Order: sequence, then C-alpha cells, then structure tokens
Amino acid sequence: MEEIVNLINDIIWSNALIFLCLAAGIYFSFITKFLQVRYLKDMITLLFDGKASDKGVSSFQAFSIAISGRVGTGNIAGVATAIAMGGPGAVFWMWLIAFLGASSAFIEATLGQIYKTIDESGQFRGGPAYYIEKGLGIKWYAVLFAVVTVLSTTVFLPGVQSNSIAVSVYNAFDIPVEVTGGIIVVLLGLIIFGGVKRIGRVAELVVPFMAGAYILMAVIIIFINIQEVPAVFRLIFASAFDLEPAFGGIFGMAVAWGVKRGIYSNEAGQGTAPHAAAAAEVDHPAKQGIVQAFSVYIDTLFVCTATALMILFTGQYNVVNPAGGFIVENIPGSAIGAEFTQMAVNAHFPSLGAGFVALSLFFFAFTTIMAYYYIGETNFSYLKQKVGGKFWNVQLLRIVILIATFYGSVKSAELAWAMGDIGVGAMAWLNLIAIFLLRKPAMQCLKDYHEQRVQGKNPVFNARKWGIKNAEQWDKE
Repeated sequence: MEEIVNLINDIIWSNALIFLCLAAGIYFSFITKFLQVRYLKDMITLLFDGKASDKGVSSFQAFSIAISGRVGTGNIAGVATAIAMGGPGAVFWMWLIAFLGASSAFIEATLGQIYKTIDESGQFRGGPAYYIEKGLGIKWYAVLFAVVTVLSTTVFLPGVQSNSIAVSVYNAFDIPVEVTGGIIVVLLGLIIFGGVKRIGRVAELVVPFMAGAYILMAVIIIFINIQEVPAVFRLIFASAFDLEPAFGGIFGMAVAWGVKRGIYSNEAGQGTAPHAAAAAEVDHPAKQGIVQAFSVYIDTLFVCTATALMILFTGQYNVVNPAGGFIVENIPGSAIGAEFTQMAVNAHFPSLGAGFVALSLFFFAFTTIMAYYYIGETNFSYLKQKVGGKFWNVQLLRIVILIATFYGSVKSAELAWAMGDIGVGAMAWLNLIAIFLLRKPAMQCLKDYHEQRVQGKNPVFNARKWGIKNAEQWDKE
C-alpha cells in the first residue's frame, strides 16, 4: 500500500504542481495589484465586520473555521519536516508561497461568496464545486472536485492530524497511540454530530486561544535568544539561495519542500477555505476574500515562523541527504516531524517543552479535523443534490471520518503524510485551474469593492450591476 501511495504522490506532486502554485500566486498578485499589501488595514477591520444569522456565520467565525483548517499539524510537524528535507532555506520558500498565496486565497474565497447557495436546512453553502458549476458551467468538473474533496477531507487528510497528535502525546506522556486515537474520536464525534453551527462556535473559542498560547511561547523563546535572531535569518536566506556551504546541493529540495509544506500548511489555492468563506454572512464578497487572505498570513508568517525559529535557535534538527544519511545531524535517530519541535522547546524548558507542544498540537490538529469534516459535509451535500441516490446519508460521512481519524493515529507517520499530500495535491490541481478560469468575476468584485471604498461607502455588492450570472444571493434589482 505504501508503494502505491508513494507512486501516486510522486505523480501529483511533480515539479508541474510546484510551478503551478508559484505561477498562480505571482499572477494573482499582479492582477490584484498586490492586494495582500494594499488592504492590510482592511484585513484587520473586516475581521469583526458582520454578525451571524440564521443562514450564515459571522466573518470572525468563518475566519476561525478557515484558520482551524489552515493552522494544524503542518505548522508544527510540517515545518520541522520541511527543514529536515530542504534545510533552513525551506522556511523562506514557505514565506514566499504564503505571501503570493494570499492573493490566490482572496480569489477563491471571493468566488466562494459570489456563488454560494442556501441548502435544504436554510444555511449558506459554497466552495469550488459550487463556483465551478455556476461560474464555468461544467458540472462534471464540479462533481469531480466534490468527490476528490470528500475523499481527501474524510479519508486522506484526517489521519495526518490524528497521527501527529498521537505521536506527540506518546513522546510527552507515554500514552499509547490507540488510547489517544480513541479520545480524539469521542471528542470529534460530540462536535461534528452537532452540525456546522457547533463547529463554528468551538472554532471561535479555541482558535484564538491555541494560536495565542503557541505564539506566546515562541515570543518567550525568541526573547531568550534575541541575540541569535540575525544569525538565524541569515541562515534561512543563505540556505534558500544555495549560498550556505553546509546545505549545498539541496537548493531544489529547499524550494520543493518549502512550497509543498507551505501549501499544505496555509492551504492557499487548495480549495478548502472557500467552503468556510461561503458560510459567512457579509454584504460584499470581497470582504470575506480579504479576511481569508489575512488567514494565510496568520498561518505561515506567524505560526510557521514561530516553529521554525524555535527549531533553528537550538540547532536540534537533522537535515536529510537525498542520497542517504544526513547533511547535518544534531540529534540522534532519524525522526522527522513533531519530535523536532518538542526537542527544540525542551532545550529551553526541559520539564515543559514536550508536553506543551503535544497540547498545542492537539488543539491545532483537532480543530483542523473539525474543519475537514465541515468541508467534507459541504461537498457531500453538493453530491447528494446533484447526483442523487439513497446512500447520501450524512451519518455515514461522520462514521467514515471517525474511522479514518482513528486509523491514522495508529499508522506510520510516513504513510499518513503521503496520503495527506495526495489529498492536498489533487484538490490544488483542480481548484487552481478553476480559479484561473474564473478570475474575471472575482476581479470585478474587487473593483466594485475598491470603487465604493474610494467613495467613502460601506461596500455592498450587486451581481446584476456587473453582469455576473448564477449569483442568486447577490442578484438584486
């Protein structure tokens, strides 16, 4: 099974996908005139704009659900893996893909809002499957994305999160992975059987706490090592451009793993965040697009950087040589993942580090699985509506994700990550092509927002004014 998974992974994550992700970020950055910089102030103010309604969640709740999906094991174990496989220079490429990816995040989230709909329960639903069908008019493509997303978010991706939780808890507290997996399944079941409203409420409470506590720990460690900061940043930049002799010869690995783990972590262009964005109750689609662009910054420029600095300050990491062995070997064994981060924090707080990282990882990864379920349910609902049949029972979907979550917690980390990469890569391929083809309505929406802001108005969107069809929620007389 591992051989098959790795073969599929190598095909999906060829250099073509890495080029596509970078090219999309560069292209959208230029056509939006680098909105990720121009609207930095709006990102903060719009975060608290709008309130929840019977049909949708608030902007902050949608932001929290999206952050739940973005901020997960990729921010702790993923960053460590990127450093191990691509050297410190991989961190720079994670930063770059986040900066460029913020523009892709705006496009996809805005499209999610433009083409959102109301489901049978009276709540907003949306995402790539919806905007592919309504915007491009290609139903088979929309169905394909929905099928791939259901498989990815309920079968392939949850295991990465639960595996990282189980391994880190075992390292910190010596609790068997089976026990941790069982606890995760019970807690997850209590939340997902309560529906999207409960997911939104839990995310709204947990996300600010978990991210704040983790970044606070990083700030303390940075303060302790403040004199090392310039040297660490020099190491990152030198390694990123193959100027550091210790990491010579792995420039391609630095780029590949930085982009790969960067996309896995911030999910920009992957097609996950538009589901949460579409659920928001706002009066202009661009507002939620700008908020979702900010969530990419939170994920990578804050949380991922915090992890990277904690690891690089101590030098407690290995860098794997693609030809075998290690380029740099500072810790015994060949562990790649959350263990690096635990060792790094342990170097400063021996009695606290491993437990703190395990607890942080639990909150990070657990809320990500919650977000995965919401995304899976949204696409499940779409397939039920478009394909029909008697087997579209949401209870079945919930049971599948609970089984996959437990299975991932007891399997090897290598298999879990490889399956997760397949899910991320397959969704990214389909979504990036779609948002490129649908860039016109998203750009019209941005232009409309900008014009009203210049006039001193609170932007309110009317799809009919711009001739955008099939945007029923925004089609006003």
